[in-house]
Amino acid sequence: MISYKEYKHGKTDLLIAACDSDLLGKTFHDSEKGLKLEVKKDFYGGSEISAEEFGKQLKKATIANLVGEKTISKAIDLGLVATSSVLKIQGVPHVQIVRGL
Repeated sequence: MISYKEYKHGKTDLLIAACDSDLLGKTFHDSEKGLKLEVKKDFYGGSEISAEEFGKQLKKATIANLVGEKTISKAIDLGLVATSSVLKIQGVPHVQIVRGL
């Protein structure tokens, strides 16, 4: 399952925060790159949804913050993310999407 949360701003902006459910509440580090990724429950924690439902919602987003293999694989399958854009922090994939309207 995917943990999914929406943040709306105005009439057109929709930020989606989503992660593989098993990553919720964990922190990952990459000391070589000086990176830290906190998968905080207050930001990513929301509804538990299927990858199929997540894909439907992700298509509506203007901004997305995604963490985890299942979550990012769905975004790649939809053509919203290039594999070359995925950053790995302690082996965990992370990507951000920003789309214009």
